[in-house]
Amino acid sequence: MLKSSVDVVRRRRLNFVVGANGRPSRFKPWLVDVFAFLYDPIMEKSIFPKKLAADMNQHCDTLRQELSSVHGKRVLELATGTGSAIDFLGNDNSYVGVDISPGLLRRAAKRLRLAGFGDPELYVSKADDLPFRDESFDLCICVLSLNFFDDQAKALREAHRVLAPGSVFLCAVPVPERSPSGSTIRGTLYSEQELRILVHEIGFTYESIPCDNGALLYFRAIKG
Repeated sequence: MLKSSVDVVRRRRLNFVVGANGRPSRFKPWLVDVFAFLYDPIMEKSIFPKKLAADMNQHCDTLRQELSSVHGKRVLELATGTGSAIDFLGNDNSYVGVDISPGLLRRAAKRLRLAGFGDPELYVSKADDLPFRDESFDLCICVLSLNFFDDQAKALREAHRVLAPGSVFLCAVPVPERSPSGSTIRGTLYSEQELRILVHEIGFTYESIPCDNGALLYFRAIKG
């Protein structure tokens, strides 16, 4: 699954990509690792109701319905966070996740195992420079993270590269036209039309998923 040019070291159930300097690559997450335990309370009590004006239960229901037929697949999640995929993805899938925060990934590792995902493969890696070979996955998920990536176009190109033909990139992301008045949402927000154009330029077919949930847009991008 890994590129032939990639070396990794495994520490405490996490895989660290070895950089050009021969050392495990490190990144600066928006939430310092020592405060990783605050991630879920912040999402539940602040981000969803106050910043996104969205309902978390509806969010999970939408993703759960979209992924209800996904079983026995090779699934990659960009920006795994603390492992919220357990709320909407079947545990009979082969799960691989990437995130720049080891602290969040360690929490995700525990949650995924307890949810029956066996031994999930978790990598400390940026979404716009994935360590995997071409066409390694049947599905790629990116939930509430695309707007935080330094280069969203590059991350989408990487997702396209590692997906097998006919596979889906599933995304939930805030868009400015749906954002509540006076709310400041972190990251770089693209409109739905801008995202539609971008994924088409990369080689995906864009399909919007009907859902009225605050600032959130749900869409699938299908690799031809």
